[in-house]
Amino acid sequence: MTNDVHEVRDPELPGRLLAVERDALIPLLRVRAEEDFALPTAACPGWTVRDVLAHCSAALMRVVERRFEEGVFSPESNDRDIAERADWTNAQVVDELERGMTEAGPAIAKAGGALDGVALGEWVHAGDVREALGEAGAYEGEGLPYALDLLAWITRNRGHVPLHADLDDVDEPLRFGEVSGERTPARYIGGAATLVRLYAGRPVDGAAFELAGVRAAELNIFGD
Repeated sequence: MTNDVHEVRDPELPGRLLAVERDALIPLLRVRAEEDFALPTAACPGWTVRDVLAHCSAALMRVVERRFEEGVFSPESNDRDIAERADWTNAQVVDELERGMTEAGPAIAKAGGALDGVALGEWVHAGDVREALGEAGAYEGEGLPYALDLLAWITRNRGHVPLHADLDDVDEPLRFGEVSGERTPARYIGGAATLVRLYAGRPVDGAAFELAGVRAAELNIFGD
């Protein structure tokens, strides 16, 4: 990750992020007890670990199979996807997730950027799951540099609020959001995982950081 503005999309980046996360997350899930899949997730109220995983696997398979009916990825559509997998074993859900994380990259690459947010959202949900399971590395790990690169591109492409970030765990300052110069960039000082939480609308739980020039809620790229 550099401090250069991400002017050009890297079509392979979402797939790399998914592959790195697959190799870290799937083995972790394979050894968890069955009851762990019923644990609640603080980041997704009303959803268990299994629900989050079922949502993720369904979303990725929609991308792989190009199934984008009206209302896709809406709360109602997500709930239907989860319900359709209600009779599956936990292992079957994990199997589908592994397949989706393996096969979705090329489809996302071909979509011209329209589906890049799906890959970032999947990585964030993996952090939600880690947190619910009490595992270390929520919103961190080997995928973090790829996630930051993708976040920089997505926020720039969407014309999001400009922000300069001085991250405790990254050598160079990073730039996010639009680059027109019409608005003075906000400033962030703190950890990379906390910044990801802010952009994903996740609780920061008293983490130490400084944010100036923008409200935390304005950073959320995934909506309410």
